[in-house]
Amino acid sequence: MSLDTSFLAARALAIKPSPSMAAKARVDQLRSEGRDIVDFTVGEPDADTPAHIVEGAIDALRAGQTRYTPTAGTAALLKAVQGKFERENGLRFGLDQIIVGVGAKQLIFTALAASVQEGDEVIVPAPFWVSYPDMVLANEGKPVIVVCDEANGFKLTPQVLEDAITPRTKWLILNSPSNPTGAVYAKEELAALADVLLRHPQVAVLTDEIYEHLCYGEAPMASLAKVAPQLADRVLTVNGVSKAYAMTGWRLGYAAGPKVLIRAMATQISQNTSCVSAVSQAAAVVALTGDQAGVAEARETYRARRDRVVALLNAIPGIRCAVPDGAFYVYPSVQALLGRRTPQGKILANDLDVVMYLLDAAGVAVLDGAAYGLSPYIRLSFATSMSQIEEGCDRIAKACAQLR
Repeated sequence: MSLDTSFLAARALAIKPSPSMAAKARVDQLRSEGRDIVDFTVGEPDADTPAHIVEGAIDALRAGQTRYTPTAGTAALLKAVQGKFERENGLRFGLDQIIVGVGAKQLIFTALAASVQEGDEVIVPAPFWVSYPDMVLANEGKPVIVVCDEANGFKLTPQVLEDAITPRTKWLILNSPSNPTGAVYAKEELAALADVLLRHPQVAVLTDEIYEHLCYGEAPMASLAKVAPQLADRVLTVNGVSKAYAMTGWRLGYAAGPKVLIRAMATQISQNTSCVSAVSQAAAVVALTGDQAGVAEARETYRARRDRVVALLNAIPGIRCAVPDGAFYVYPSVQALLGRRTPQGKILANDLDVVMYLLDAAGVAVLDGAAYGLSPYIRLSFATSMSQIEEGCDRIAKACAQLR
């Protein structure tokens, strides 16, 4: 007898595939069928990993760095991460407070696996990165989704946080700069949230700072553990090399926080992936300690793309796009498109209808706001060439002009 879904654990059935990965698969399928698709779905830099990082990895391979490493990471990488946190964030961690993983994603999941018990609540501000709620569900927790309106910059406010906390609250997840909105919390905003958290000592905070180096304001990105050092013993700061150094495929993230949590995470990792690839760790050392000029250059490239895509989208009747302060996404409202009719007679009832219409009619792939917890919006990644941005927005404009 073949297995069916009754064989699967409830936690496996409680989660769904990543919408962004599903969208990428759909784009790949359409392209294989000969469709010309402008893809705004993928959240990864379009540039190659900088040459000096690749050369550092090759040197490591030639030097025989091809074996298992300590679970938490090589001594060289742990020291590089330690130096990065102190140099760029003003945060001091012991080496036993730092861990590396197969991407920041693994570390977030592992932190939840090591701490969340059945029924524990995890506050997830929406719009959210699509994986947060499912990670909580996979670990038998309860995601508590709190909506952060565009009027507040898509950011969590102290009163909304206060209202969401209960005796079962275990974690708050903060993502700044944000995927999908590009929202960036200022020091003052983090300090106000910290005042609330100080009244609730049972709540730990996971800060996802993977887009740290993609901030477009004059002030550097603020880290909660630095803004509110009195919370440091219950803050896990997560980051990685994927976005800043165009290293998504190297799968290398790092995190720092309380020793007891880091030890538990290391134990978990020792029983699943054992350790991160040795060559990826060697490459990350070069990324964190080597020439940083490419990071600033990439940020300015993204800034120009951001300004262009925002201007083009705002010129399209029916679309309204706020200017993001960080990351490489825009999250425009499509409220004014709802209720309109396509040339085929279908009424656009929600943002998913808009997404499918743009894909079918214009060959433009975007993601729906419903996947990120707040509708009616769509998410576009501008981690693509200026020519693709202009072509894609032109196609969107023509498709919207055909609506009645």
